[in-house]
Amino acid sequence: MENFSLILAIVVVTALAFDFTNGFHDTANAMATTISTGALKPKVAVAMSAVLNLVGAFLSVEVANTISKGLVDETGIRPEVIFAALVGAILWNLVTWLVGLPSSSSHALMGGLIGAAIASAGVGAVHGDVLVTKVLLPAIAAPIVAGVAALLATRLTYRLGRKADGEAAKKGYRAGQIASAGLVSLAHGTNDAQKTMGIITLALVAGGALAPDSDPPTWVILSAGLAIALGTYLGGWRIIRTMGKGLTDLQPQQGFAAQTSAATVILASSHLGFSLSTTHSVSGAVMGAGLGRKGGVVRWSTATRMFVAWGLTLPAAALVAALAEYVTGLGTWGTAAVAVFLVASSFAIWKISRREVVDHTNVIADDEPAGVVTTAMAAVTPPPTGTVTENLAVTVPAPATGPEPTKLGV
Repeated sequence: MENFSLILAIVVVTALAFDFTNGFHDTANAMATTISTGALKPKVAVAMSAVLNLVGAFLSVEVANTISKGLVDETGIRPEVIFAALVGAILWNLVTWLVGLPSSSSHALMGGLIGAAIASAGVGAVHGDVLVTKVLLPAIAAPIVAGVAALLATRLTYRLGRKADGEAAKKGYRAGQIASAGLVSLAHGTNDAQKTMGIITLALVAGGALAPDSDPPTWVILSAGLAIALGTYLGGWRIIRTMGKGLTDLQPQQGFAAQTSAATVILASSHLGFSLSTTHSVSGAVMGAGLGRKGGVVRWSTATRMFVAWGLTLPAAALVAALAEYVTGLGTWGTAAVAVFLVASSFAIWKISRREVVDHTNVIADDEPAGVVTTAMAAVTPPPTGTVTENLAVTVPAPATGPEPTKLGV
């Protein structure tokens, strides 16, 4: 640790700040459906998710090794490059949180690292085969696999439970949903917390504080786990609202199917070392569960905005990181300027978010506007029994009041 310089300390602190934003940005992945269906109270849900994220951080280091050893060439990477990568990732996380879009923190980090590495050492600094096989392909496959699995699981769940008592079945599914939400939180810790571990380990290697090809030290694992747990506990309420109510309206059966499917995909990818987006997996599962229920509708206007954000994540974070790397390359004052810009931008985004506060008290408010497809389907759906009669009823005006006619005796 004698080589632990000031710039290296700045990089580690910035990486933990990114991990913190990752926590509140991705809380929705585990708990949005649980909160939206009423299985858990909002504050209880995020507390449970925080604890399990911390536990999950200790279960594996495969994804951390993908980041620290596989994606970019360790040789020639300076700590300033990693700092620039984190700047791009943090700003993208904050912007998408502000607008309530569940984009991928993982891909923001990947994009930042790729952009900064290319700006510093050229295209050859990025291992293209690792990028394709362990980042891009899982990004495409994860939401599809999780969505199809959730759709089939939802249909099977409703089929098996069609004769069960309604209230008893709902209570059972709520209990199952709590368990599956815990599994998603645990899976999130095994995947997303490790990305910060990997980036810190890469910085330590670049700064000479660790030997090349080293695994993350214990203090790195612990600090990354605590940072993501703290961020998770604070709750990314804006994104929870979008995931829980903005995409579709979920019943407990659907929430259970969505979370179980997503957790399975995430845990499998963590075991294989794939740097998977938990956001993509859970979003795909929620949409699949929405389509799996008869009469269920996905709000495609919201989904389209999500897809656009997913497509922009890598290039947007890469561009910001590349610009930050260019400025840090100008010297110590350049690094200081980038740090000031990061702090000022983060504060400005937070101030803007205060204009419309979303927290645990209003996160499940039913004020999400219906999408175009939802509105169109509602327009052609037959009205419920009695509506036609009520709409066609003619109101006969009461006769004008006035003095009664005089009776004439004969």
